[in-house]
Formats: sequence, C-alpha cells, structure tokens
Amino acid sequence: MSALFVAFEGPDGCGKSTIANLIYEKLKDDYQLVRTREPGGSDISEKIRDLILDNDNYKMSYRTEALLYAASRAQHVEEKILPSLKEGKIVLCERFTLSSLVYQGYARGLGFESIECINEFATEGLKPDITFLFDTKNLETVKRKQNEDADRLENSSDDFHNRVKKAYKDLIDSGKYTVIDASQDIDHVLEDCLSILYSKLEGKQ
Repeated sequence: MSALFVAFEGPDGCGKSTIANLIYEKLKDDYQLVRTREPGGSDISEKIRDLILDNDNYKMSYRTEALLYAASRAQHVEEKILPSLKEGKIVLCERFTLSSLVYQGYARGLGFESIECINEFATEGLKPDITFLFDTKNLETVKRKQNEDADRLENSSDDFHNRVKKAYKDLIDSGKYTVIDASQDIDHVLEDCLSILYSKLEGKQ
C-alpha cells in the first residue's frame, strides 16, 4: 500500500474534525489509517500544546509561540507521522504547517518567510500529499469562545481573528490548495473529500 499524508486546514468551526473523523470511519476497514491533530499528536507534542494554549502564559511572545508550534510539530513528525508513512499508512492530520503560516505568519505579523523557514527545519521538508482547505464562503462558523473555557489563542483580540480569516481567504484564492466548499451540508463535503482521496489512492496503486 502507498502511504498518503492528508492535512485538513481552515478556520475554527469549519468542520475539519468532523470530516476527518467521518473519513476515518469510512476508510478504516479497507486501509491502514492514523488519525492525529496539531498542535499535539504525541505525548511530548501534547505537553507543548498545553503550554501554548494555557491562559496563564499571556506574556508569551509571538516568536516563542511560533517556535513552540514548530517544536510540537517536529516531535509529532518524527514520532508519529514519518513512521506511519514509512509503514505505508494513510495519515489524517487536523492542521499542519499551513495553520502556522496563517496564525503566526500573518495574524501575528511574523511573516510567511520566517514561519516557512522554521517549519521546513521542524518537518525535515515534509509536505502533505493533499491539503484540504475548507472554505466557509463567509458563513458564520462556530462562535469563538470568550469565557473561562477559552484557551489563550481563542482569547486573542477580534483583530487577530479577523486577520486569520483574511489570511485563509488569501490562501483559498491562491489556487495552491485543494479547496473544499464547507458551506455545503456535511454529506456533500464528505463526498467531495472522498472523491479526491479515492482518486489519489488509485493513482498511487
């Protein structure tokens, strides 16, 4: 079996987790699958995730935040993603480097080039075979938490979250990614993703 690395990207509330789970359930009987997420995905990476999102760390600088995301990703790639791909498995990953480009590169103002550089090192140049970028068509997604359950990034300013939306729109318009119309009902979104996945898998056989 040929390995396949699939990343699911898009703003919070666009349906990434739901679709990734549905794809996993659909394919698990016929393929070897690994379902994972970022930040996190391995024990050490999850500990770094907790550090990043902890509201007590409100003094964390943007560069520190970017480097911690890259560190979490480096461990995730080395411990879980690369070994799984070498075993010929399909890796379904909620978020990957594109999220860092959006959140730290653009919304935090650190620049795409800097974020690309540290993530190229962190991932050893690993790129997804497919990046599903979910386009909500300007529809309102799940409202951002603004209460005691919200994490440090969710508690960022409205300006920050508006910049995230703008960055995703620019990436959607770039034509570099596999854009999925996430404004459709869930069955049609799943069907669109599966059609692309099956085509890619057939091409690898």
